[in-house]
Amino acid sequence: MASSTEVFDMRFAGLDQWSDADFLTALWEGQMRAVAAVGPMIEPLAHAAADIADRLLDGGRLVYAGAGTSGTVAWQDAKELGGTFGWPEDKTIVLLAGGVDSAPGVFNSAEDDRDAAQNEISRHNICPKDAVIAVAASGSTPFTLSAVQAANNAGALTIGICNNADGALLTHAHHGIFLDSAPEVVAGSTRMGAGTAQKAALNMLSTLVMNKLGRLFDNLMVGMRAENIKLQGRAVRIVCHIAGCDGDGAQAALEQSGFDIRCAVLMVRGQTLRKAKEILASVNGNLRAALEYKG
Repeated sequence: MASSTEVFDMRFAGLDQWSDADFLTALWEGQMRAVAAVGPMIEPLAHAAADIADRLLDGGRLVYAGAGTSGTVAWQDAKELGGTFGWPEDKTIVLLAGGVDSAPGVFNSAEDDRDAAQNEISRHNICPKDAVIAVAASGSTPFTLSAVQAANNAGALTIGICNNADGALLTHAHHGIFLDSAPEVVAGSTRMGAGTAQKAALNMLSTLVMNKLGRLFDNLMVGMRAENIKLQGRAVRIVCHIAGCDGDGAQAALEQSGFDIRCAVLMVRGQTLRKAKEILASVNGNLRAALEYKG
């Protein structure tokens, strides 16, 4: 029996002959359904985020595993954590079937390679401190399911995200997240609805994890890396807002700290750079806790 992501939805019979407007409307409605599918998973995502944060606070790494579209969606989420939240690259691992730079033919066939997934888990020395987020639309992709099984055997925390209610990923992972994104408008093309639902769920999951790690203050990205002019301007505004200073004061503190927003805020509040770093290290980088520090 085909998984729900492979079902031919007869509502879209004759799609290839529909008007352009009706064609696009069908795709748009599919995207809206996909995003709506994340809503029922708020509590499961919150529980997963709490467990992930516990592992990472204990020195663990965040691991993403997937193949095909699901793998590239996972890779995108992983790639953005450094710039947005300052999460260290050496604490992020992406296990993408066939590799990030694989050729199209290899990219598609690699999802069947169970041994490759097991080898990757072993090669990266995945351990009980680590958290593995595995994503597969069908929930049964051999590479992804094998990665979860190997990670479980290594004692890691596992989270399985899939779009099929019968997906084995949901029962093999410690946290199963089912995104009921419905059959695709273009049957089986999971880069559409399923991929959108996965992207939304991963955005929410990783952002909550980073918040639990103290990398937000209010709704501001205090762990952000200010690596270009636009981001440096944003950093100045963030420091001004939190520290209650003018732009010149914020700019000076940022330049002295190497554009470390959290250090700059503490420096504006009267700390030396060295002391600011010590305080932040003592509270796992949490700026709110650092501002309340009495030591």
